[in-house]
Amino acid sequence: MAKESPLRAAVVHEARRAPTLPVTSAEKANLIIHYYRGEIGRMISWRDRIDRSSNWAITVVAGLLSVSLSTPTSHHGVVLFAMLLISLFLLIEARRYRFFDVYRARVRQLERYYFAQALCPDDELNPDWAAAIAKSLRQPTFLISYREALFRRIRRNYCWMYMILLLAWSLKISTPKLLPDQPRADLVHSLAQLVHNAALGGVPGWAVLTVVGFWHAGILYAALHREPDEGEFAHGEVHV
Repeated sequence: MAKESPLRAAVVHEARRAPTLPVTSAEKANLIIHYYRGEIGRMISWRDRIDRSSNWAITVVAGLLSVSLSTPTSHHGVVLFAMLLISLFLLIEARRYRFFDVYRARVRQLERYYFAQALCPDDELNPDWAAAIAKSLRQPTFLISYREALFRRIRRNYCWMYMILLLAWSLKISTPKLLPDQPRADLVHSLAQLVHNAALGGVPGWAVLTVVGFWHAGILYAALHREPDEGEFAHGEVHV
């Protein structure tokens, strides 16, 4: 076996060396600028994924509402099915939001403590801001829980979708002329008739009303409940 030449060994050794770290202020500034652009790109990518799930949820609500309310032959279970579908979109969006929040926090750290400080120096500069970003890069961790992410997405978008679906479902079961094989009356005349209209297959109406009521009570709680603002989320009013 031929012995490796000293020149080739030197080249291989040089290639295996770690890249040179920036030393001068110009090199560090150039590094931060390119890093900032990279984080912006990742943040925008996850924000686009969040918007896509919201747009699909709105499309589902509009489509199934048009199907449910356009004809009396359409069962009120279509609206309940729409609630189930947007709940699936909500779960997906909350997971995506946790990833988005990691990159958004890094971007906000750079904007608040580096670029804002360069434009207009502030005496209240946090000396550990770069260490926080470095720690996040070495060991990325979620900054918010899945529960908090769910609550934020409900508060921002989904509470309004659930409210529209609840109103549509209430209108459907309380208006006999919007139901198949019912008298052409405008409104139900008794609670018993309302409970009967809410039945879903073999599930009695009172059970359906109870589940829907508890579900939307949880949605209302999530929309009104607010966690104490901590970290970057506590600064400013422009939140996603």
